[in-house]
Amino acid sequence: MSASRTERLLNLLLALLNTKVGLPRAVLREKVYHDSADNDVAFGRMFERDKVDLKQFGFEIETLMDPRNFGADDPASTRYRIGKDSNRLPDVSLTTAESTVLLLAAQLWERAALGTAAANAVRKLQAAGGFTDVDLPAGVQPRIKPAGQAFDDVVAAMHGKHPVRFGYLAVSTGREEVREVEPWGLGSRFGQWYLAGWDRGRGAKRLFRLSRMTTAVSVVTTSSFQPPEGFSARAELDALNELPVQQAILDVDKDRLLALRKRAVSVEAAPDASSRDRISVDFRDPEQLAEELASYGPHTKVAGPTELRTAVVRRLKAAADFDDSPPILIEFPEAGRAPRARKRTSEDQLARMLQLVPFLVHHQGLHIQQVADHFGISRKALIDDLKILICSGLPEGYPDDLLDIQWENDHVYISEHLDLNRPVRFSEDEAAALLTGLAMLGDLPALAGMLEDESGSALESVTIKLTGAAGQAARLAGSVSGQSVAPEQSQAFAAITRAIREGQQLRLKYFSLQRDEVTERDVDPLRLYSLDNTWYFEAYCHSKAGIRNFRLDRVEALEANGRAVSMPATAGQDFPARLFTPSDDDVLVVLQLTRQGAGLADDYYAERTAQLPDGGLVAEVRFGNAEWLPMFVSQHGGSVRILEPGHLQQESRAWVDAALAQYNSPSTTKAG
Repeated sequence: MSASRTERLLNLLLALLNTKVGLPRAVLREKVYHDSADNDVAFGRMFERDKVDLKQFGFEIETLMDPRNFGADDPASTRYRIGKDSNRLPDVSLTTAESTVLLLAAQLWERAALGTAAANAVRKLQAAGGFTDVDLPAGVQPRIKPAGQAFDDVVAAMHGKHPVRFGYLAVSTGREEVREVEPWGLGSRFGQWYLAGWDRGRGAKRLFRLSRMTTAVSVVTTSSFQPPEGFSARAELDALNELPVQQAILDVDKDRLLALRKRAVSVEAAPDASSRDRISVDFRDPEQLAEELASYGPHTKVAGPTELRTAVVRRLKAAADFDDSPPILIEFPEAGRAPRARKRTSEDQLARMLQLVPFLVHHQGLHIQQVADHFGISRKALIDDLKILICSGLPEGYPDDLLDIQWENDHVYISEHLDLNRPVRFSEDEAAALLTGLAMLGDLPALAGMLEDESGSALESVTIKLTGAAGQAARLAGSVSGQSVAPEQSQAFAAITRAIREGQQLRLKYFSLQRDEVTERDVDPLRLYSLDNTWYFEAYCHSKAGIRNFRLDRVEALEANGRAVSMPATAGQDFPARLFTPSDDDVLVVLQLTRQGAGLADDYYAERTAQLPDGGLVAEVRFGNAEWLPMFVSQHGGSVRILEPGHLQQESRAWVDAALAQYNSPSTTKAG
């Protein structure tokens, strides 16, 4: 049969791995490229490209010269081989505690740019047989949610060593400027993500807060760079000073915005409105506070400082301007299509096969669906992989020279692996995902129910083991630095963890931001999960007779009520826990998202998406509370607009217009 590119790469790898003296080009052309190259020139180009592709997987191809030619570079006598230990993942044996800690770290990146890398790294450890299958303690699922699409784009550019270009709101001048930057590293401090790199326009090292980027990030693929040796994002961010405390002067509707009032340092009557109070609130980052204040729309007005007022108006104007943009055709592809799906390549398939073979060696007889589920692919895709594998082998092509895999009664066995029984080493992004994730756990393992001594030593020991196994790839871990995801509400976290473990109900006093009120309710706690260091817990709420999600920082009181959980309902077993639980009563809303806001489709679990030519998306999303949508549109100032239903678009636009009118800054077009 005619070899596909994946088959060819796999056969070339097997041929070069299973030779001691090396193979000449003539043998490789005849045995590996016989169906692919029509002539010597085509073979030469193809072979050179394939060598580069294998090098990307870390396989260094040795070139052996015939000594009888006195070192002359004679292509006819040159031989090629790959050492059997080339780029193989060293043996890593993890204890149960170490595996638990590692799983916590890997799942941090769930939907972030490093999520796929973390999953691949864990699968490599499982394929090597050194990873113990464990359950997370008390249903704990920590995750980070880093700065949306900008984070993903910068990570891609950083790994490809390409500069990035973006609009940026300069702190010093308050003006929007275009920057071109060599991305050396990413890190989180003070609740914000920063890009550290070389600003080409200014010829100097700079830090850029991702939340101040005013446009989508574009990767300059026509240029490249080399980061400085030994660069450490953590060291750069450790030298960063937190912004000074300022006071926001806000006029707030009476008896509204309880969350904002709780942070007020002073309250008095507003000088020009009897229906409002003037409150003062401490803040550090005007952009961060502006996002919150914009969401409150006409219920609050910024009296000062000017920078904060300008930031709020800019968001509201951007929301109005986006709403004024021309209508677009709403046309979805087949239901359930993943947003921004990237076309799978031969490299993706080969990478999976290099994990699949050692996994099957260490997990003989698994059901074929279990194997497919483990790799996150369909049964058909797995069978396609297996069909390629059983046709691949050594250049001689005899039955004993082929990979030997059978699936009898849907159970998969492998009896000949041709030295592919060990997965390849971690890539740079895989090493960064695991090692940075471990550094971000802090004291979370102990809080999650592991014994303090056990969790602390496990965190330290697994970090040492993985750093050694990663080798040179571990250096990229220095380019990503995050803060601890351990919750500030440690007492509430411990109480919920204990209640989950012991099956006890909790009595809860909770502040609801959407309803702007404090309620009391009895709940059956199910699991804890986080986005960055904001923690939530999923529970069956008896007053609402359904599954609800609660933020720990809005829990005002929490105690066991003395009753056991009465759980006829159970939490979904999906991973990750969803921040929003869909129901039949939800409102189905069609949104248009800019490229900068495209990540919202994932954050809000879009049911259908369609890619737009400018990199944005049309997304169909379910919302349980339609009254919240005007706040949602205002908060994301210009990154999202409502397309359908029309009455919700009009309500959101009226909300934005009313908010702008307070600042004598009407929008150009009225709703309707």
